[in-house]
Amino acid sequence: MIGAEDVTEQLVGVFQNPKLLLGIPLALAGAVFMSLGAQYQHRGVEKVERLSGSDGASGLSMSQMKGLFTRPSWIAGTLMLGLAIVCQLAALSQAPLMVVQPLGAIALVITTLLNARISGHSPTRKSIIAIVCCVGGIFLFVFFAAIYATEKQITDTELFTILAILLVVIIVLGACWLVLRQRMRALFYVIGAGVLYGFVATLAKAVISRIGAGDFDWITLVCVIALIAAGAVGAYFVQTAYSSGPPDLVIAGLTVVDPMIAVLIGMVVLGEAAAAPGWVLVIFGVAGAVAIWGVVNLARYHPQVLSDSQDLGIKRGSDDATKDPEA
Repeated sequence: MIGAEDVTEQLVGVFQNPKLLLGIPLALAGAVFMSLGAQYQHRGVEKVERLSGSDGASGLSMSQMKGLFTRPSWIAGTLMLGLAIVCQLAALSQAPLMVVQPLGAIALVITTLLNARISGHSPTRKSIIAIVCCVGGIFLFVFFAAIYATEKQITDTELFTILAILLVVIIVLGACWLVLRQRMRALFYVIGAGVLYGFVATLAKAVISRIGAGDFDWITLVCVIALIAAGAVGAYFVQTAYSSGPPDLVIAGLTVVDPMIAVLIGMVVLGEAAAAPGWVLVIFGVAGAVAIWGVVNLARYHPQVLSDSQDLGIKRGSDDATKDPEA
């Protein structure tokens, strides 16, 4: 009962903020730009693959990466994603995270509708359930994280810890890239990009905070270098994911994994969830599991994935589809 009263008080305070009238439209505009950007970038990657005569599903080659910069559709998509980032940052400056972040997940819904219209692959019952789990799970996760998280200054020790974890993550992803890229393809790249972008968001927050405080020392410079490196690898993963999966699968991974990783770093490393009661931690676990389940099942049952390839090394939905007309 006390927990419910706390949540109600927090909600009342949030929606008394007049800046929401500007923040919500900005967040929605960012979601639209993200959806259009993903669609155009996906189209550019497909064109580069056709022109090169080589499949980039297990990793785009250097010549294919260079070719992307000559494709108008890919450049247009990149500009739209840039606008999406600007809108997202502007929305966060006007409205609370608990409002802005869930609205960003609307990009998944918009991208699904756009891709269905362009590719001719209508969403199936199973893929729709997966999308609902993605959006619902991340909404619940970020909702309670925003209510109970307490922001504080990041210390040098905490930055060292984040950088050390990022180094381990990059090593693990590199090993998985060598072992699993031929089997998992889109799912691997989508999750990998989401994890890296979660670290990028955390490091960017730390760098902006330190620069704002006039504290640009050598560890801040290391954070900038790590941020650029993780962002570059994440961008490569995203482009490769476009070559092996539909754009809505890529957006699903980014809108689910990215904020979850950022929030987990805040909880575990920075102690931002120290004031959260036990029942909220349970909700974090359930919501996160539901969202991740949605991403994995979207990779299994997305109609375009099932139509284009049967090479993923995970159980697929094609066998069910022959028995269930709704599959």
